[in-house]
Amino acid sequence: MPAKRSPARRPTMKDIAQRAGVSESAVSFALNDRPGVSEITRDRVRRVAEQLGWRPSTAARQLSGEGAATVGLVLARPADTLGVDSFFLQLISGIQEVLAERHLGLLFQVVEDVDDECAVYRRWWAEHRVDGVLVVDPRTDDARPDLLDELGLPAVVIGGAPDARHPGLSTVWADDAGAMAAVVDELSALGHRRIVHIAGLPGLAHTERRIRTLRAEADRRGLAEVRSVTTDYSDAEGAAVTRRVLQGGVLEGEVLAGGIVEGGSRPTALIYDNDVMAVAGVAAATELGFSVPGDVSVVAWEDSALCRMVKPWLSALSRDTVEFGRTAAKELTSLLDGGPARAVRVPVPRLISRESTGPCGA
Repeated sequence: MPAKRSPARRPTMKDIAQRAGVSESAVSFALNDRPGVSEITRDRVRRVAEQLGWRPSTAARQLSGEGAATVGLVLARPADTLGVDSFFLQLISGIQEVLAERHLGLLFQVVEDVDDECAVYRRWWAEHRVDGVLVVDPRTDDARPDLLDELGLPAVVIGGAPDARHPGLSTVWADDAGAMAAVVDELSALGHRRIVHIAGLPGLAHTERRIRTLRAEADRRGLAEVRSVTTDYSDAEGAAVTRRVLQGGVLEGEVLAGGIVEGGSRPTALIYDNDVMAVAGVAAATELGFSVPGDVSVVAWEDSALCRMVKPWLSALSRDTVEFGRTAAKELTSLLDGGPARAVRVPVPRLISRESTGPCGA
């Protein structure tokens, strides 16, 4: 049997002191930017530490009160919907780019609901596990901002509108109302009067904003047969709802402009809250014998490669989601550096018209 390998030995401050020819206390002063050593000694110690590949211990940082060098992100969504959600993959890519530049780690956890999410924040705070958190999926009735204020945990809320009740929290947000209005403008100009919005999770602030805006725009134009149906963002529910509405049925939880719910009227346009549901919806419509866009036009909320991998190519709302993540991470690192809380608005998603939208044929 081959001999068991010993684990690699991490370089220590003692190693740096021996290589640099100084005391261990001088190494500590130099690496922690404390007075007590000359600039020449400080530079020499840092060069030796870099050569040896030395990195500060996270546990030691916590004990000394310098922080955990980690930020947290908790997601209260069904875990089986994450693998197909391009928005979160791109958002986290942008977040990670900024954190890597600062040598900060990202602690990510998926939980069942907001109560579990709040429990995670309390545990992380008590254990000094994270220096701050990124909060996603703001709710219409949200307990998290009050808790984060109470804990004094630096936080950036991603996707929530500015909230004067929590001036200590930063917010990075997009104008969902403006984006939905642009979609309705486009579809209305093409002659569509019967529109179904296949939305995401109920209770999310951005879902409710989109539903409210759709109803307001429909009322303004006198479009009585416009409705929204909430889903879990999955391709399965996107396809199931598509089949039902195209066959003239009504699902529980549907809301029509004017507050009336009734079946029998087939929509001529469908708006999906993500790209995955839109692709699944096109497949479901085709299976039923409907032509896109001849019989029904389709718009996806999030543009991605998926929208250009199906026939017809999907019209979609496009935004730089990676930059959205970068912006959120920069705001959090600013808070960690002692900067003020801010509300930062990112550009309104832009509608890109492709092959899946056309004049109403009904």
